[in-house]
Amino acid sequence: MQIEIFVLCDAATADHGKLNMLGAFDSIWVSKLPAVHAQCAIVLRVRFEKIERGEHKVAVNFVDIDGKNVMPPAQGNLSIKFPDEQKSFSSNLILNIQGVKFERAGEYSIDLAIDGQQKASLPLFVRERGAALSR
Repeated sequence: MQIEIFVLCDAATADHGKLNMLGAFDSIWVSKLPAVHAQCAIVLRVRFEKIERGEHKVAVNFVDIDGKNVMPPAQGNLSIKFPDEQKSFSSNLILNIQGVKFERAGEYSIDLAIDGQQKASLPLFVRERGAALSR
C-alpha cells in the first residue's frame, strides 16, 4: 500500500472516486488559549495493490506533544475490492472534525496507523498571535 495523500485541510469531499480538498494547512493562529478550532478535515488517500485486497483497519490519533489525545481516537475498517484486471485501487477517507480544543500552544501530531502499523504523521502547530517565533 502507498499513502498518496494524508493532509489536514479546511474541508473535503469525495464523490465517485474524486477527492476534493480545500485549504491544506499545518499551523493555526489563535488570539488566546485555550482555543477551539471550529472545523477541519483529515484526508487520506491510499493505493492498494492486488495482493492487498480485503479488510484493513485504519486508526487516526490526534495528540499533543505529551501524547495526550486531543480528541477520541478514530478507528474504522476499509474493505478493498476491485476486479482482477485492475492493477491497483485507491481508497479515500475523510474524517471531519468539529470543535477541537487546544489547551496550549505548541506542536501537535495526527498519526495514521493501518493494520496496526504506523504509516504517516502530520504535524500541527498551534501558535498565539503576537507570540515571538523561534528562528
